[in-house]
Amino acid sequence: MRAIVALPRNRISTVLVMAIPPTRVAQREAGQEWLLSHSDHPADLLAAWDVDTLGPLATDRHWRVGEAPLALSMDAMTRIGSRRCGPVLADVPNLVTWWLLPPDLGDELADLRQITIHPIGWELRAPAAVHPIRGRVWLGTLDGSGQLTDPVLLGAALGPGGGPRIPAEALG
Repeated sequence: MRAIVALPRNRISTVLVMAIPPTRVAQREAGQEWLLSHSDHPADLLAAWDVDTLGPLATDRHWRVGEAPLALSMDAMTRIGSRRCGPVLADVPNLVTWWLLPPDLGDELADLRQITIHPIGWELRAPAAVHPIRGRVWLGTLDGSGQLTDPVLLGAALGPGGGPRIPAEALG
């Protein structure tokens, strides 16, 4: 484990003072590179992150964004399982989360009152992947793999009573 991790490669001057396994740091760095590579304005993101502010991530051809309450999302993440969850951004002070969902999202989540799907072009203000900013922190899988949460699984997890649990056999 590393006690202090500097991330000059990503032009983030902040030094993280926490015990993070080296593989986890590498995954977060890869997640940050993935966010930058899927942004229409990566320079704007980097400029914001360099001064520890939230940067603009627009919903577009790469993902859609679903907004849900934090407590409900934490339960949903547990039901879905860490291997099947994509990136989820939490705003801890405001008790809200935003799920990154596939760009071709249909009506899989249309009947759920617990989640609001934002329109294409809506801008999410996000921190760097490597550390929280202003109470916002990335949860779920943000490791550069590009994995997004399956809306069918999310709908089942957020639905009335949390929906059906995924059978163990389905998890491989």
